[in-house]
Amino acid sequence: MLVFLGGFAVMVLEIVGARYLTKDFGSSFYVWVSQIGVILIALALGYAVGGALADRFQRLSFLAVLLIPAGVVTYLIPVFAGRLINAIIMRHPLEQNIPLLWQKLDPVIGSSLIFLLPCFGLATLSPYMIRLATRKVAHVGKVSGWMIAASTIGSIVGVFVSGFVLIEHMTVPSIFRGTGALTLLLGITCLVIDRWFRNDPRNRERGEA
Repeated sequence: MLVFLGGFAVMVLEIVGARYLTKDFGSSFYVWVSQIGVILIALALGYAVGGALADRFQRLSFLAVLLIPAGVVTYLIPVFAGRLINAIIMRHPLEQNIPLLWQKLDPVIGSSLIFLLPCFGLATLSPYMIRLATRKVAHVGKVSGWMIAASTIGSIVGVFVSGFVLIEHMTVPSIFRGTGALTLLLGITCLVIDRWFRNDPRNRERGEA
């Protein structure tokens, strides 16, 4: 469920984020390319760093260190994102057309400043959970398959829910706040589950075994 909701949140940020960027950067093809590219970079970094951290800190509570800041940043997007985008746009002289190069790169910069960190934090969920859920080498393939499938299904649901439901019934700032709250909840849930697992004698014995 954690991995499913993580994949869901990433796709909500990607789809709704692209809609948000078009408000200032225009609805050009470059905006969608920029958003998709930045999210993929965040996922790649999150997978790599999450896997490395999972080998070093084999506790679910450590995920909260990544997810809680990601949730706070996402929740505050309506507060700071407008100023960042305005600064990116206003650095170009008003009396001149924006060069084609910057028409392509400005959305990349804007997307990176707003969405890279939250999606990076959410991307660490999958490799971390694969590491924690795998008790035997013989089960690595099965566990990895289920985790990746759960994350992908969550992403699919996130695409359709954000595109067909959320955008029609909620304002974009409200969607960001809701996604931020969901990410915070994921981080807090990791803390709660870790504490329960560590305090349960049966789980301690199983972990030692």
